[in-house]
Amino acid sequence: MSPTTETNIYTPRQRYTLLIVALIVIGLLAVYGLLGYLTAFLGAGILYVVFRPWFTALVHKRNWNRTLVTIMLIVFALVVLVIPFFALTSLLIDRLRELTQHTDEILAVVQRIERRLGIQVTEQAQVRQLLQQGATRVSQWVPTLASSVLNVIVIVGLMLFTLYYLFTQEEAFLSGVHRYLPFRESTMRELSESLKNNVNANVLGQILVALVQGILTGITLWIFGIPTPLFWTLIAFFMAFIPVLGTPLVWGPAAIYQFAQGQNVQGIGILVVGFVIIINADNVLRIWLAKGMGNIHPWVTLVGLTLGVEIFGIVGLVIGPLLLSYFIVLMQVFARENRAHRQAEATTPQPLAKKVADSAS
Repeated sequence: MSPTTETNIYTPRQRYTLLIVALIVIGLLAVYGLLGYLTAFLGAGILYVVFRPWFTALVHKRNWNRTLVTIMLIVFALVVLVIPFFALTSLLIDRLRELTQHTDEILAVVQRIERRLGIQVTEQAQVRQLLQQGATRVSQWVPTLASSVLNVIVIVGLMLFTLYYLFTQEEAFLSGVHRYLPFRESTMRELSESLKNNVNANVLGQILVALVQGILTGITLWIFGIPTPLFWTLIAFFMAFIPVLGTPLVWGPAAIYQFAQGQNVQGIGILVVGFVIIINADNVLRIWLAKGMGNIHPWVTLVGLTLGVEIFGIVGLVIGPLLLSYFIVLMQVFARENRAHRQAEATTPQPLAKKVADSAS
């Protein structure tokens, strides 16, 4: 017997338990340390699912060089998605902050509305506070280049670096996922299908819905004489991602603004187009795309968006519905496993002693 075995105070079972505890503690510390950069890894996973059909078609079917295709996809993501996204969101946040610093026009509109209604429901300090809170809330949801250049560079770098290894070492990554996740092969297929459906419905689908709503809102405001309709088109595009409220946060105040200016016909026109066309287009497109592109129930999309944006920010548009979908899939798997287990117990021959005891009772 070796000296190490003689002096070790732990039993094999205790060592096994302590090993599990050590793995959990180290894992939690790693997650805690990387929590601020969680969006980078989530974003890399989302881009991996979005680009994987292209990668598969070029690398596995046409035998293109894996590294070359990966670099091409990363450059495409950087030029077409990442840079425009941060540039547009920075412009949006800067404009909102500018509005919070120059609230005189907004206050004048509010006061005109109050004079028309004959009541006073707000104070100047309240309006300023609401505008500042709104800009702060949007800033928390959407990362911008102006917020912290170094932080943005680290997040984007981690995301693209992770995406690079997801593609260049795809087989090892998928093998590790299958090896370490405690699910059967059938469950893994269900979870993979749910991930693909959620990305299709809540990335591609939501972008399309937001684009259509933004364009419809911008055209409506341009027709009815609202200044800078192009800027409000951009605002409406981002607002369309917000569950329930969405673009009414843009065309609703625009209608109120026109009423306050004495332009009643324009105000009524904005409201009619908003309620009849823009909202219905949102409802029809959102439900149709959720079912057609990913077979996702509208309730899962709505509740998931509300949950995800609050917790994860902009990537919560995908992560929120995905969490709910995974929860539903795992509950179905749990019910199926229990049902199969009970059926197996019912068909297993009972011991003779138990049969005698059952017949005696």
